[in-house]
Formats: sequence, structure tokens, C-alpha cells
Amino acid sequence: MSDDPEPAENISGGAEGGGVAAEFEPADAETRAEEVVDRLGELYWRKTYGGQDAFTCLVRTVLSQNTSDVASQPAHDALMERHGDGDLAENLARAERAELADTIRSAGLYNQKANVLVEAGERVVAEYGGAEGFDRFVTEGEPSDVRSALLEMDGVGPKTADCVLLFSGGRAGVFPVDTHVHRIYRRLGVAPPDADHEEVRAVLEREVPAAKCGFGHTASIQFGREFCSARTPACLDGPEACPLSDLCERVGVDVESGDVVDPADAD
Repeated sequence: MSDDPEPAENISGGAEGGGVAAEFEPADAETRAEEVVDRLGELYWRKTYGGQDAFTCLVRTVLSQNTSDVASQPAHDALMERHGDGDLAENLARAERAELADTIRSAGLYNQKANVLVEAGERVVAEYGGAEGFDRFVTEGEPSDVRSALLEMDGVGPKTADCVLLFSGGRAGVFPVDTHVHRIYRRLGVAPPDADHEEVRAVLEREVPAAKCGFGHTASIQFGREFCSARTPACLDGPEACPLSDLCERVGVDVESGDVVDPADAD
């Protein structure tokens, strides 16, 4: 396990990414999903989230799509250096798409993401008057209405919408599902092996208490990076190598042969 288990910069904003220490009572877990999250809370950080500027969070999350923090963070930094003074939504709405694409090149899919960001800026300015009005909507609006509005934006999927709700809105009970979370909870046997991202989210938001969903999301991502990777999970080195071994059904992992497949493809 890393000596610094929370990356200095990641989608949660890292150690300075807002929120406060979460209350943590692991003794009385009512579901295996909650027991998993409690164990992760002992391994990693525990936070309630909220407080990030909503449009900046949306931009950061779009840049993180289909890439790593290592690739997307420089793109975010370059974008903010060029367009971050004043109202970011207004600035991106007026941005020249080719120039913006070049600025965020390190994030991958840069032409597509530049189009998404310019159109998001245009929509936020038109519907909310700019980044400040959008932030009020995200933090004060009905969560279901906020999520629906976010999903109406081109290039914004469920995970991106849920991250904005969590990290900006501070909405308890939101458990965003990225590729790590999708893999881990199906491999554990908490969610069905063939569950899609939305089905995994439904299981976790039903079985994990609302106050634990935020740190459950970020801690699960870190666990996926350090222990439960797609191709070489730690359990291949023996049960003692994984801190969740006793809670895991290892769906799709054959420890004896070393074969690892997606849980949906397991026998």
C-alpha cells in the first residue's frame, strides 16, 4: 500500500479537495457492501464531500473520462491557466475549439472533449447565467433535477453527473461508478457479475449508508489502483496480499491458474 494513499491531485481534489472527515462507525455493518466500505475506510481517508465549484468540477471530470489522473491533471492545469480567470463557463463558451483541444491534448480524446466543454459552457451561460448560477443550481437544486439536467448535456454520462453531485453538491447517498468501482464490486460478488454501471450504482446506493457513499467511492478507486487491478489483482499472490480477501468471492479470478477475466465472462 502506498505511503500516501490519496493522490495529491485526483478527481476528488486530493487532500485539499474540500469536505471534512466523515463519521465512521464500522462495527454494525448491515450489508456486505457496507462492510467492504468500512474496511476501505480503515485503509484510506474518510471524507464527506462538497464545496468544489460545480462548473470547474464538471470540467475536471470531463477531462478525466477514459484516461488517468496522470494524463488529465496536466490538461486541467493548462486549461485553468489559459481560461481560468473570471467566469470559466463564459470563457469556455467563447473558446476557439482547436486551441482548446490543443490545450487539453494530454487528456486524450481532446477534440471530442473540447467540443463537450465549449457546449457545456454555452449551455451553462444560457441557462444559468454563468458558473456562479450553475453552482447554485447544483448545490441547492433537487438532486434528481440536477442529475437530469447534467445528463442532458452532450458528453456527460452518469459517472460524470454523479461526481458533480458528490464533489460539488455534497449530496449524501451518491456513489459514482467508474471502471474501478464497476470491476471491484462485481468481482467481490456484491453486485451481479453482468451488472452494468447503473446497476452497480443502484446496488451500492441501496446497500451503503448515504453518509459512507462519498468516501466509499474515492477509497474504492484507490483500492482498485493498489490492490484490485483489472489484470493482476493482489489475490493472485495469496489471500494475505489483499485486505479484502475474506470479503471477496473473486468472481472471474482463478487464483490457481492465474487466469483473470471480467466477472461477466466468468463461468
